[in-house]
Amino acid sequence: MASVKDVARHAGVSVATVSRVLNDSDRVAPETRARVLAAVEALGYRRNAVARSLRTDATRTIGLVIGDILNPFFTELARAIEDEARALGYSVVIGNADERPDRQDHYVRTLLEQRVDGLLLCPTAEITPLVRGMVADGQPLVFLDRTLPGLDVPTVRADGSAAIGALVRHLRGLGHRRIAFISGPALLSTGRERTAAFVAAMRDCGLAVPAEYLEAGDFQAASGRAGAARLLDLPEPPEVIFAGDNLMALGALDEIRARGLAIPSRVALASYDDLPWFTHVDPPVTAIGQPVQELGRRAVRVLADRIEDRPVESVVLAARLVVRRSCGEHGEEGGSPA
Repeated sequence: MASVKDVARHAGVSVATVSRVLNDSDRVAPETRARVLAAVEALGYRRNAVARSLRTDATRTIGLVIGDILNPFFTELARAIEDEARALGYSVVIGNADERPDRQDHYVRTLLEQRVDGLLLCPTAEITPLVRGMVADGQPLVFLDRTLPGLDVPTVRADGSAAIGALVRHLRGLGHRRIAFISGPALLSTGRERTAAFVAAMRDCGLAVPAEYLEAGDFQAASGRAGAARLLDLPEPPEVIFAGDNLMALGALDEIRARGLAIPSRVALASYDDLPWFTHVDPPVTAIGQPVQELGRRAVRVLADRIEDRPVESVVLAARLVVRRSCGEHGEEGGSPA
């Protein structure tokens, strides 16, 4: 079955131009319209019934579907997106997928029916027919924080590989050797990437990664607490627990506190994702901070370019290590160690 990209290629125009023709926009020259319609006829193209609801007539509204509104990372990200969108003259309508494909699609359909100009989507692990249809139809769509294999969609995300490497080197420099990791779900790109970066960093530092030191979590506090409990019950428990996101770090902290273990003398704690209140914990938590504000700003700008048919590219920003005192550090807090 021909896609909108096939039509654009056949007609020698952009995907956005094809979408304008199919939505009867008056912003297309007559000769270009004729060429696109001829390509549609030649290829036998049939539009996706749901995705065509996303029209090109501007409403100055964008949709945002995030993974979990209870996760402080997504809450801060949504605020940054809203601020930047307002500065560019857009309103934002937000939906919370709660990490469920059915809820994700519910909000995507709702936003399409409201005829938003474009969508920012933090996709769940499953590639649903609705999302695949939107991509095939060339609608203004930008992925946020996560990627999906096999889909050509501009993505705005942070890369934490270098920061994770810096954390492991930092921990080794403090004398730690037994370092455990509570990962996110392997079905999500962020879960896979952080686990791979941790394992690679440990090996680069000449440190062993026993299978029992890799606990699978789900980016929720309960899984962080359960993972920490299993790690602390091992015959040789780790010296450091590194949680793959802030909620799992909170769960791990709860378990450590419940056992009356001192941080960092009995067990150290580090988190992927920084939180403002990490500075108020005793001791303050060493963490990997993502550039959340910049992620939000860049995501809105990429989507705005996509809506206006300007060239777009994916954006990858670097996360950074924020050194505090939860791993046995001494002295002032600050950024990545040299």
